[in-house]
Amino acid sequence: MTDELDRVRDHYRATGLTDRLKTALAVLGSEEQRLGPEQLATLDQFHTRGLAATAELANLAVITADMSVLDVGSGVGGPARFLAAAHGCEVTGVDLSEPFVEAARYLTARTGQDGKVSFETGSALALPFEDGRFDAALLQHVAMNIADRPLLYREIRRVLKPGGKFATFDVVLNGGDPLYPVPWAKTPGESFLLTAEATCEAVEAAGFGTLVRRDDTAMAKAWFAELRASGPPPLNLGVVMGKGFAELTTNLGRNLMQGRLGILTAVFEAVPTKAL
Repeated sequence: MTDELDRVRDHYRATGLTDRLKTALAVLGSEEQRLGPEQLATLDQFHTRGLAATAELANLAVITADMSVLDVGSGVGGPARFLAAAHGCEVTGVDLSEPFVEAARYLTARTGQDGKVSFETGSALALPFEDGRFDAALLQHVAMNIADRPLLYREIRRVLKPGGKFATFDVVLNGGDPLYPVPWAKTPGESFLLTAEATCEAVEAAGFGTLVRRDDTAMAKAWFAELRASGPPPLNLGVVMGKGFAELTTNLGRNLMQGRLGILTAVFEAVPTKAL
């Protein structure tokens, strides 16, 4: 497991990330100027369909202001900041990459959301939180980097209250071998994809019941087609992952268009332990 985590850390090392963000965001004003979460949406939503996907997932999970929400694999914090702004909830993000966590804290300070949104460095396979702490958990384009899916989903179940919601939006195997490199992996050695069926089976085995299961591949294809036609916005994920990120994104689009990969949206409910 250590080798696997080290490979993932290397992939998301992002040296000098906070300084790059400061430079890129200068076009929006001085360091003292407060930014809205929506202004950052083109560079802080590290998944297909960006902010729209996060908004839909939160609505499907029925996130409300009285909830404590965990964002697993929170990246630079875009979904966490959006959830707090749009739904009024408290959000905690956890990510394996220290540069991502540092950048997430910086961006959250720029949006003035420090009181509602916080971030921790940690592994999704050993979440640094007590049992039953959260009302809901989100996982977006993260599981593809994790080989031990049973442990991943058990950890998420552990930190959720009984009846808590687990919402996931992830890339899944569809048909044929994926083309690499892709945003989460330069080689197959960092990629641990499952089919939608196998993903849902693994989640249910960890103590969840399925509430929503949806194939969003068609919407993802349409999003990639629009992105190809319009080109990336000036502030984009290339700021976070470097200039080569455009090729990785293009390959993900090709994999979807060719039917090699698909997109799964699903919401599950944590079954009380006595019901297992």
